[in-house]
Parts: sequence; C-alpha cells; structure tokens
Amino acid sequence: MWSIPSRQLADKILQSYKVVLLSDAKNMETIFDELIYDLNSMLTKLNEIIPTNESPTFCHRDAKEKFRIIFYDLVDEIGQVHERDPAITCKEEVILCYPYIKAIILHRISHYLYLNKFNILARIISEESHSMTGIDIHPGAKIGKNLFIDHGTGIVIGETTIIGNNVTIYQGVTLGTYSFRKNISDCVDFKTKRHPTIEDNVTIYANATILGGNTIVGKNSIIGSNAWVAKSVEANSLVKANCIIGAH
Repeated sequence: MWSIPSRQLADKILQSYKVVLLSDAKNMETIFDELIYDLNSMLTKLNEIIPTNESPTFCHRDAKEKFRIIFYDLVDEIGQVHERDPAITCKEEVILCYPYIKAIILHRISHYLYLNKFNILARIISEESHSMTGIDIHPGAKIGKNLFIDHGTGIVIGETTIIGNNVTIYQGVTLGTYSFRKNISDCVDFKTKRHPTIEDNVTIYANATILGGNTIVGKNSIIGSNAWVAKSVEANSLVKANCIIGAH
C-alpha cells in the first residue's frame, strides 16, 4: 500500500533539492512550498490510519526555513567535496550521481520530522533512502556538517549516533549498539544513548565496526579497515584491527 507513495515522496524530496542546487536556488520558494504540501499530505494519510493526539501537519514557516538551511549547507558541502574525492569532475556530478548526497538530503528531512515527533513518516523516508542508496541512517542520528561517505554500500548508522563535522566514512561501516536480551524482568530504555559518538575530522575505513553509547572516537582519529571498536579512542589515534596505535 505504502511502497508507491513513499517512493514517490522520497523522489520528490530528492528532485526538489537537485533542481534548486543545479539552478542556484531559482524558484526555491515555490519548490519548497510544493514539497511541504506533499509531506503534509502524507502525514494526513498516515494519521487516518494511525490516529494520534498530535497535529497531523507541521508548521509551514518553520519547515520552509529548515529546508532553506539544508539547501545552504549542501551548497557549502558540495563546494568542498573536491578536496576529499579526486574522482569528482564537477559539482553537477556530485548532485546527480553520488548516492551519499541522496542519503544526506533524505536524512536531513527525516531527522527534521523525527525531531518534530513525526516518527513514522521519518522512518518511511529513511527506509526509502536505504533502499535507494544502500546507506542505512536512522532518522534520529545527529550528523554534523561535511559528512563524506565514499561508495557507501552497507553503511549502518544507529538512532543515537552523534557524528561531528568533516567526518569521512567508507563502505561497510557500522556505528551500532550491543544486542539486548529481554525477559519478563528486564526493562531496557531504548531511548538512552546506545550508539557511538564520532568527533570532528575522523576517518573510518571500510568494514569497521564501532559499538556502544559510551564509545567516543576522538577528534582527528583514523579507524582502519575491519577494526572492532567497543571502547573510547583518544583524539589523534590510529586504530587498526585488534590494536590501538598511539597518536598519528
């Protein structure tokens, strides 16, 4: 029932941002008005099936301002991406071809919805993003500016993950949590911090796994391929599989 309209909504979000990014924001106001209308229409449909005590729509003015901020952040990030991937030939290639840009756009919209407690629609958008890009980012994850995801396939970023600025992540990386075993006497608060914090300027290479809400990867660190990190790492560290090697 939802597969067609949810994919259409995700496509509309991406198309809206592609148009404004490629046209230097011409007609941005009208494009964002239409996008907000489509999002509110989906919220109304969801509310008919899953009634809640919350308003079925969000504030148009607030949403529009947030979408503008997302646009200007993307302009800055796309302008800097050449420094991190020499394969890029022009900004248009990034906008039209790179899956991580799709994932970032859809995450920022879904994160806005998540913060406003429209959790189901946020998850619908994030799952469409996962299907499109192979990058699985929970809408609750807090992501700073200039996240660069190279290749991207198989990346998992959990709900309470915090990522700072200028972080680079390669394919197959998991920013996850430990398994929970529940029985009748257990009471697990799933809203506690369960996923790691990645500070500024960290690089995480392919297939690394970083687990736990108390795990912090300090600024300027490098996490090598296939590393398993389950405790905090000091700033400026180099972590290889099975060992931590001081400052780099």
